[in-house]
Amino acid sequence: MAGLLMGLSWPAWPHGLGAVQADITFRKDGTFIMDVQVDPEHLPASLNPFAGLPPVATEQEMARHRLAFQTDFLAQLALSFDGKNSTFHLEPLPSPGSTDPAAAWRFAFRLTGSVPGGARRFTWSHPFAMGQYLLRIQNEGDPEARAIWVEGGRSSQPFDLGAPGLPQTRPGRIWLYLSLGFTHILPNGADHILFVLGLFFLSLRVKPLLLQVTSFTVAHSLTLALSLFGVLSLSPRIVEPLIALSIVYVAVENLLTDRVRPWRVAVVFSFGLLHGLGFAGALHDLHIPKSDFLGALVSFNAGVEFGQLAVILLAFLVFGWAFGKKTWYRARISIPASALIGLVGIFWTIQRLCFF
Repeated sequence: MAGLLMGLSWPAWPHGLGAVQADITFRKDGTFIMDVQVDPEHLPASLNPFAGLPPVATEQEMARHRLAFQTDFLAQLALSFDGKNSTFHLEPLPSPGSTDPAAAWRFAFRLTGSVPGGARRFTWSHPFAMGQYLLRIQNEGDPEARAIWVEGGRSSQPFDLGAPGLPQTRPGRIWLYLSLGFTHILPNGADHILFVLGLFFLSLRVKPLLLQVTSFTVAHSLTLALSLFGVLSLSPRIVEPLIALSIVYVAVENLLTDRVRPWRVAVVFSFGLLHGLGFAGALHDLHIPKSDFLGALVSFNAGVEFGQLAVILLAFLVFGWAFGKKTWYRARISIPASALIGLVGIFWTIQRLCFF
C-alpha cells in the first residue's frame, strides 16, 4: 500500500523512454552535437528537483529548482574520447512542443565540442541512477542512428567513431524492445500497474482474472499495432485523462461487487484500447525502421505482458497467497486497496485535465 500512496506525491506521465534521452551526432568537420533531455517525472524522489512542489508551481519556482538540478547534473557528466574527458560548450534548448503537458517539468540542453584528432572511441556517462535509457549515436551522413541501451549511473558501451551507425543485431533489437515493454510496466508504468491491480482485487478466482487480463491484452495489442503503423492516432489530451479514469472505474466497481459481471470484460477491453495508445508513445520515440515494425511490436507486447504477469504474481504472493482464503479478505484488503486505487486514479484524472 505504501507504493500506492507514493503515487499521490508526483505527476504520473509514464509513457516516455525514461529519465534521460540523449542524441549525439558526429559531424564531418570534426565536431559533435549532443542534445540531452531530462524528464524529472521519471526520477526517484531523492533526485527529483521538483519533489515537494505543488503540481501547479510558478515558473520562478520551477526555474530555480531546474537550474540547481541542471548545474549538479552537468557538473558530473562525462563525454570521453579514448578514455579522456572532453570539454564542451553548453546552451539551453527550448522546452519540447507546447502540446506536451510534461514539458514545463523538463530541461533540455545542447552540448557542442570538437572530437580530438585521431580519436577512435566515444563513451558517455552521468552519475545518477535513473534506470535504463537510450543513447542514440549517429555519424553525419549515415541514414540511421545506432541506439545504445544505457544503465543509469554507468558509462555507455564504447562507440567506434570509424564504424557506420548501423542498427544493432536483430537479437539485440528484440531484447531492447522486450526490455522496454517490461520496464514500461515495472517500474515505470504506475498507471498501468494500478489498473492491473484493480483487476486483481476484484476476485482471486483464476478464470475471471484471466478473462479480464486476456481482454485487456488483446485490446492494447490491437491499438498499439494500429498506432505504430500509422492507422490510428489520438491526442494525449484525450488518452491520458481517460487512462486515469479507467483506474477509477475498475476501483469503484470493485467496491460495488465481488464478481466479474458480463459487462466488466467488455469495459476492460475498451480500456485496453486506450492503454494501447499510451504504450505507443514509447515505441514512437524510438524512431523504429519500418523493417523492424513487426518485430518491435511483438517483442514490446511480450515485454508488457511479462510486466503485467509480474504485477499479478507479486500481488498474489503479497495478498492472495497469505490472506486470500480469509473470511475478512474482501473487507480488510480488497475494498481498502480498491478505494485507495480509486483515489489515486481521481487525483491523476484531475491532474491530467489541468495539465492538458
